[in-house]
Amino acid sequence: MMTRGYIGAVLGIVLSFAIVGSSANGSTIERMSIARMARTAALIVRARCVGNATRWEAGEIWTITELETEDVWKGAPSSRLAIRLLGGSVGNITSTVSGVPRFRAGEDLVLFLEPTKLGDFSIESWEQGTFRIRRDARSGEALVTQDTASNATFDPKTRTYESTGIRGVTLDAFRTQVVAALSAEVDGGAR
Repeated sequence: MMTRGYIGAVLGIVLSFAIVGSSANGSTIERMSIARMARTAALIVRARCVGNATRWEAGEIWTITELETEDVWKGAPSSRLAIRLLGGSVGNITSTVSGVPRFRAGEDLVLFLEPTKLGDFSIESWEQGTFRIRRDARSGEALVTQDTASNATFDPKTRTYESTGIRGVTLDAFRTQVVAALSAEVDGGAR
Protein backbone atom coordinates (compact mmCIF):
# COMPACT_ATOMS: atom_id res chain seq x y z
CA MET A 1 0.00 0.00 0.00
CA MET A 2 1.37 3.42 -0.96
CA THR A 3 1.70 6.13 1.66
CA ARG A 4 0.59 9.72 1.18
CA GLY A 5 4.19 10.92 1.34
CA TYR A 6 5.23 8.57 -1.45
CA ILE A 7 2.26 9.56 -3.63
CA GLY A 8 3.01 13.25 -3.02
CA ALA A 9 6.67 12.77 -3.96
CA VAL A 10 5.78 10.92 -7.17
CA LEU A 11 3.19 13.56 -8.06
CA GLY A 12 5.76 16.29 -7.43
CA ILE A 13 8.30 14.62 -9.71
CA VAL A 14 5.73 14.11 -12.46
CA LEU A 15 4.64 17.76 -12.24
CA SER A 16 8.27 18.91 -12.29
CA PHE A 17 8.87 17.03 -15.54
CA ALA A 18 5.65 18.39 -16.99
CA ILE A 19 6.59 21.95 -16.10
CA VAL A 20 10.16 21.62 -17.41
CA GLY A 21 8.90 19.96 -20.57
CA SER A 22 6.28 22.60 -21.20
CA SER A 23 8.62 25.54 -20.56
CA ALA A 24 10.26 24.94 -23.93
CA ASN A 25 6.87 25.59 -25.56
CA GLY A 26 6.09 28.81 -23.65
CA SER A 27 3.24 31.00 -24.74
CA THR A 28 3.53 34.47 -26.19
CA ILE A 29 1.04 37.20 -25.38
CA GLU A 30 0.64 39.84 -28.06
CA ARG A 31 0.82 43.45 -26.94
CA MET A 32 -2.58 45.14 -26.78
CA SER A 33 -3.31 48.86 -26.70
CA ILE A 34 -5.45 50.38 -23.97
CA ALA A 35 -8.09 51.12 -26.62
CA ARG A 36 -8.17 47.49 -27.78
CA MET A 37 -8.37 46.13 -24.24
CA ALA A 38 -11.12 48.64 -23.40
CA ARG A 39 -13.13 47.42 -26.40
CA THR A 40 -12.69 43.72 -25.64
CA ALA A 41 -13.02 43.73 -21.84
CA ALA A 42 -16.50 43.03 -20.50
CA LEU A 43 -15.72 44.92 -17.28
CA ILE A 44 -13.21 47.57 -16.31
CA VAL A 45 -13.09 48.20 -12.57
CA ARG A 46 -11.08 49.82 -9.88
CA ALA A 47 -11.06 47.30 -7.06
CA ARG A 48 -9.31 46.32 -3.85
CA CYS A 49 -8.00 42.79 -3.35
CA VAL A 50 -9.77 41.16 -0.40
CA GLY A 51 -7.82 37.89 -0.48
CA ASN A 52 -6.80 34.78 -2.40
CA ALA A 53 -7.58 31.07 -2.26
CA THR A 54 -5.94 28.29 -4.24
CA ARG A 55 -7.37 24.94 -5.18
CA TRP A 56 -7.15 22.02 -7.55
CA GLU A 57 -9.69 21.98 -10.38
CA ALA A 58 -9.63 19.61 -13.36
CA GLY A 59 -6.01 18.65 -12.69
CA GLU A 60 -4.72 22.24 -12.47
CA ILE A 61 -3.97 24.61 -9.60
CA TRP A 62 -6.04 27.79 -9.74
CA THR A 63 -5.88 30.97 -7.68
CA ILE A 64 -9.21 32.63 -7.01
CA THR A 65 -8.85 36.26 -5.96
CA GLU A 66 -11.76 38.03 -4.32
CA LEU A 67 -12.11 41.73 -5.14
CA GLU A 68 -14.23 44.50 -3.69
CA THR A 69 -15.38 46.82 -6.48
CA GLU A 70 -14.67 50.48 -5.74
CA ASP A 71 -15.42 52.14 -9.10
CA VAL A 72 -16.86 50.84 -12.38
CA TRP A 73 -15.44 52.17 -15.66
CA LYS A 74 -17.24 49.70 -17.96
CA GLY A 75 -19.96 47.10 -17.37
CA ALA A 76 -22.20 46.43 -14.40
CA PRO A 77 -20.44 44.17 -11.87
CA SER A 78 -21.57 43.31 -8.38
CA SER A 79 -19.81 44.85 -5.39
CA ARG A 80 -17.72 41.65 -4.99
CA LEU A 81 -15.98 39.85 -7.86
CA ALA A 82 -13.94 36.68 -8.10
CA ILE A 83 -11.15 36.36 -10.65
CA ARG A 84 -9.72 32.98 -11.60
CA LEU A 85 -6.11 32.68 -12.74
CA LEU A 86 -4.07 29.59 -13.51
CA GLY A 87 -1.29 28.71 -11.07
CA GLY A 88 -0.62 29.05 -7.37
CA SER A 89 0.40 26.81 -4.48
CA VAL A 90 -1.53 23.98 -2.87
CA GLY A 91 0.34 22.21 -0.09
CA ASN A 92 3.92 21.68 -1.22
CA ILE A 93 3.12 21.93 -4.95
CA THR A 94 3.47 25.22 -6.82
CA SER A 95 2.38 25.93 -10.37
CA THR A 96 3.80 29.08 -11.94
CA VAL A 97 2.52 30.49 -15.22
CA SER A 98 4.52 33.27 -16.84
CA GLY A 99 2.49 36.43 -17.37
CA VAL A 100 -0.18 35.63 -14.78
CA PRO A 101 -0.41 38.38 -12.13
CA ARG A 102 -0.76 37.68 -8.40
CA PHE A 103 -2.33 40.00 -5.86
CA ARG A 104 -1.94 40.81 -2.17
CA ALA A 105 -4.80 41.58 0.18
CA GLY A 106 -5.37 45.33 0.38
CA GLU A 107 -3.86 46.07 -3.02
CA ASP A 108 -5.60 48.82 -5.05
CA LEU A 109 -6.02 47.89 -8.74
CA VAL A 110 -7.60 48.73 -12.07
CA LEU A 111 -8.44 45.54 -13.97
CA PHE A 112 -9.74 44.81 -17.46
CA LEU A 113 -11.88 41.69 -16.99
CA GLU A 114 -13.52 39.03 -19.12
CA PRO A 115 -16.08 36.47 -17.92
CA THR A 116 -15.23 32.78 -17.64
CA LYS A 117 -17.59 29.90 -18.36
CA LEU A 118 -17.74 29.28 -14.61
CA GLY A 119 -19.40 32.61 -13.78
CA ASP A 120 -16.33 34.38 -12.42
CA PHE A 121 -13.75 36.48 -14.31
CA SER A 122 -10.25 36.38 -15.74
CA ILE A 123 -8.02 39.32 -16.62
CA GLU A 124 -7.85 40.46 -20.23
CA SER A 125 -4.37 39.58 -21.50
CA TRP A 126 -3.22 38.83 -17.91
CA GLU A 127 -0.43 41.32 -17.01
CA GLN A 128 -1.46 43.75 -19.73
CA GLY A 129 -4.92 44.14 -18.21
CA THR A 130 -3.50 44.62 -14.69
CA PHE A 131 -2.78 48.12 -13.37
CA ARG A 132 -1.58 48.66 -9.81
CA ILE A 133 -2.31 51.89 -7.97
CA ARG A 134 0.04 53.41 -5.44
CA ARG A 135 0.16 56.78 -3.72
CA ASP A 136 3.00 59.17 -4.50
CA ALA A 137 4.88 59.77 -1.24
CA ARG A 138 5.23 63.52 -1.82
CA SER A 139 1.94 64.54 -3.41
CA GLY A 140 -0.36 61.76 -2.19
CA GLU A 141 -1.67 61.47 -5.75
CA ALA A 142 -2.81 58.05 -7.01
CA LEU A 143 -0.43 56.74 -9.70
CA VAL A 144 -1.06 53.80 -12.05
CA THR A 145 1.54 51.33 -13.31
CA GLN A 146 0.75 48.52 -15.72
CA ASP A 147 2.30 45.14 -14.88
CA THR A 148 3.86 44.96 -18.35
CA ALA A 149 5.93 48.07 -17.62
CA SER A 150 8.35 45.62 -15.98
CA ASN A 151 7.78 42.50 -18.11
CA ALA A 152 8.38 42.04 -21.82
CA THR A 153 5.52 41.42 -24.25
CA PHE A 154 5.70 40.59 -27.95
CA ASP A 155 5.14 43.40 -30.43
CA PRO A 156 3.99 41.82 -33.72
CA LYS A 157 4.82 44.99 -35.68
CA THR A 158 8.50 45.01 -34.71
CA ARG A 159 8.60 41.25 -33.99
CA THR A 160 10.50 41.93 -30.77
CA TYR A 161 9.92 41.60 -27.04
CA GLU A 162 9.84 44.88 -25.15
CA SER A 163 9.01 46.02 -21.64
CA THR A 164 6.49 48.75 -22.25
CA GLY A 165 3.40 49.88 -20.50
CA ILE A 166 1.94 52.64 -18.45
CA ARG A 167 4.19 53.69 -15.59
CA GLY A 168 3.48 56.36 -12.97
CA VAL A 169 0.51 57.94 -14.78
CA THR A 170 -2.03 59.67 -12.58
CA LEU A 171 -5.21 57.70 -12.00
CA ASP A 172 -7.27 60.58 -13.41
CA ALA A 173 -5.20 60.73 -16.62
CA PHE A 174 -5.42 56.96 -17.03
CA ARG A 175 -9.19 56.97 -16.54
CA THR A 176 -9.49 59.76 -19.12
CA GLN A 177 -7.55 57.60 -21.60
CA VAL A 178 -9.84 54.60 -20.97
CA VAL A 179 -13.02 56.71 -21.19
CA ALA A 180 -11.79 58.21 -24.49
CA ALA A 181 -11.21 54.70 -25.87
CA LEU A 182 -14.68 53.62 -24.78
CA SER A 183 -16.36 56.70 -26.27
CA ALA A 184 -14.47 56.13 -29.56
CA GLU A 185 -15.97 52.62 -29.56
CA VAL A 186 -19.49 53.99 -29.01
CA ASP A 187 -19.01 56.63 -31.72
CA GLY A 188 -17.94 53.93 -34.18
CA GLY A 189 -14.41 55.25 -34.39
CA ALA A 190 -12.73 52.37 -32.55
CA ARG A 191 -9.05 52.19 -33.33
